[in-house]
This record gives sequence, C-alpha cells and structure tokens, in this order.
Amino acid sequence: MSPETPPLLTVEGLVKRFGGFAALDVLSFNVDKGEILGLVGPNGSGKTTCINVISGLYRPDGGTITFEGRPIGGLPSHRLVHAGINRTFQVPRPFLTMTVRENVEIAMDYGRSRNGVADINVLLSSLELDGFADQPAGALNSAHQKMLDLARALATGPRLLLVDELAAGLNPEELEGVAGKLKELARSGIALLVVEHLMGFIDQITDRIIVMNAGKEIFEGRLAQAFKNPRVVEVFLGDDHAG
Repeated sequence: MSPETPPLLTVEGLVKRFGGFAALDVLSFNVDKGEILGLVGPNGSGKTTCINVISGLYRPDGGTITFEGRPIGGLPSHRLVHAGINRTFQVPRPFLTMTVRENVEIAMDYGRSRNGVADINVLLSSLELDGFADQPAGALNSAHQKMLDLARALATGPRLLLVDELAAGLNPEELEGVAGKLKELARSGIALLVVEHLMGFIDQITDRIIVMNAGKEIFEGRLAQAFKNPRVVEVFLGDDHAG
C-alpha cells in the first residue's frame, strides 16, 4: 500500500473501562486493506475487548475508531455489518436446529451487502462444509462449527474481518487449512484483525503483530522480533527470563 493511501481501519487512543478497570488504555493502531494484523498478549491484556469494541458489542469510553475514513465508534453491530465489518467468536453460537445452509442464508439476508457472497455452495465448499449443508448446525463438531461461524461472517461480504481465536482446538491439518483460507482472504483485499494464542499460527499468517499488555500496546512488528524485545519476554515469561 502506498504512503498516500489511508489505512482501512484506524484506532486512536481507544479506551474501554469496566468500573475502575481500564481494559483498553489509550490503544492505537491501524490496519491496511489486505493486511493480516495479529493481536497477541497474555490473558486479560485486552485483545478480545478490542475486537468487541470495534465490532460494536461494547461502546468505547474514549478515543476514535475510523473505518474507510468514517467514524464508527459506538455504532451498533448491525450497522457495522452493513458498513463492511464482521467477526467470528471464540465460542460459535449458530442456530443449532437450523441447517448449515440456513444459517448462512440468514447471514446473507441480514448482511444485505452489495459485496456479499453470490453463491452459498461455493462458500460452503471453500470451507469444507458442503458435505454438511443440510445437517443441523447442532450436529457439527466444534471445528466445523467454527468454520460455520466464519462462513456466516464471510456471507455478509466484509472488508474488515475480526477473527477471535478461530484456531483454538483445531488439529494440525485443520490449522493448515484455516491458515490458507485466511491468507487467501487477505489476498482478495479483505483486512483481518486476528486474536490468537497459538504463536506458530500467528507467525504463519500475519504481516505484523501488536503485543498487548494491560490494555496497552507494548510492541509492534514481526513475531520473530517481538521475542527479542525484553519487555515482551517479561510479559510472556516473567522477570526471570528477561535479559
């Protein structure tokens, strides 16, 4: 992306408080079109809270969020979906008694995006869900439910996809397939903001990462450089490992 092209998403000074606790403490970063940016850090560092605020689940208590040049902080989730932002969840919650196909059809109808998926069969096939299309979502195992969650998000035609621990619980073959799919999405121009604890997976798919701790950014760059940073080492491994 050229220096003249503005980022797709800009987060500046983002604050989210729960009572007296600042889950996000003046956090700033940006995401470019077609980029995969990873958010990593220890439990409680604010990663999922960040995605929850950007996706409209929580209202920010300070700072700004700009998407395609427009302020979006505090907009409800349905308006953000229509604007081109969607997400997956750590624990998928499909309509269990509806079929896989019906779950995706609802997402397509709900999203009402000009960039939405034109062919459900192609989408299901790309995520290896075509063989389960007419089965109730409740019959799927956890890995396939995660793929259904991804399918529902993609059905709305997002230009920014927020991915919250999609890889957790997948076996190595499944991880390889998901990594390939996410990189394919980025090549198509979709920007991805990925929260994940599996560092090998993050290293495989991301262009850069933000390391968070206590709601703040403490590092930005490639994962390989992150673990040469004494502050990052201290956060992940404790004082005894910080050189």
